[in-house]
Amino acid sequence: MASIAASISSGNNFDGGKRFIVLAKRLSGLEEAIRIRREREQKTSSPIKRRTPLRRLKVSPRLPVPDDILKPPYVSSKLLPEISSEFQIHDEEGIAHMRAACQLAARVLEHAGTLVRPSVTTNEIDKAVHQMIIDNGAYPSPLGYGGFPKSVCTSVNECMCHGIPDSRQLQDGDIINIDVTVYLNGYHGDTSKTFLCGNVDDATKRLVKVTEECLERGIAVCKDGALFRKIGKRISEHAEKFGYGVVERFVGHGVGTVFHSEPLIFHHRNEKPGSMVKGQTFTIEPILTLGTTECITWEDNWTTLTKDGSPAAQFEHTILITATGAEILTKC
Repeated sequence: MASIAASISSGNNFDGGKRFIVLAKRLSGLEEAIRIRREREQKTSSPIKRRTPLRRLKVSPRLPVPDDILKPPYVSSKLLPEISSEFQIHDEEGIAHMRAACQLAARVLEHAGTLVRPSVTTNEIDKAVHQMIIDNGAYPSPLGYGGFPKSVCTSVNECMCHGIPDSRQLQDGDIINIDVTVYLNGYHGDTSKTFLCGNVDDATKRLVKVTEECLERGIAVCKDGALFRKIGKRISEHAEKFGYGVVERFVGHGVGTVFHSEPLIFHHRNEKPGSMVKGQTFTIEPILTLGTTECITWEDNWTTLTKDGSPAAQFEHTILITATGAEILTKC
């Protein structure tokens, strides 16, 4: 989602959503190389700061949206919408609308990042994001999506994604992914970034840096006619150089007049069929972890953490496929 990302799982799926089963081959030689690299880095890097495990704190009531702002159709239902099977390919008018929505999302995310500092609550970030979006005549896409109670996702430290803003204060040394999606004139613009809060340890800073590099490398292979599976291959190759895990459960997705649609963008190595088409828009949003890629989801059915409590980082852009490459629509 920038976004609220699409979810894939061999066991669990959100009520009302589709279930996807992904099979991946495990390479013991690769796993051994990752283990050796991690041991080497642990000897040369500053130690990872011990953090208090996340827990749910007070979630304030959802914020109001003026009646005159256009709202997406799912707002009237608490059910999670199914992922649309239609690819979102736009004419010139549609592309202009996508650019406008994505540029607003990018500006909102940039503003949200300026608020990241110790003692600020994620609820305060949500309130600021909400106000900026409605001040620009747009709707915060996460609000009411499948019952999601807030206008932005704030995922701190071991939270992979879909963190619900609450009364927790950010701490020195935290990292936080802020995932912004806006609905402007009937089109969604979706983007996210992981920010550093104060003095972050070297190992976690490296994770954040490499995750952004993975996103850039995934985008670099995109163009009219390119295979979708090249994205996952390029991301995995770079992540593995540093011994990081690439989360398989959460994927990128088509985005436009519909929040989540085909194609699903897998960030790990895969054999997914299909090619990109000029005029198509979708997100790429890899999540990398310092430890396991296994996850647990809280009873709120949204907040998803790494099972071992290790840090996770994510970056996301909405892109437009062109004849020669990809235009990053959510780039400031």
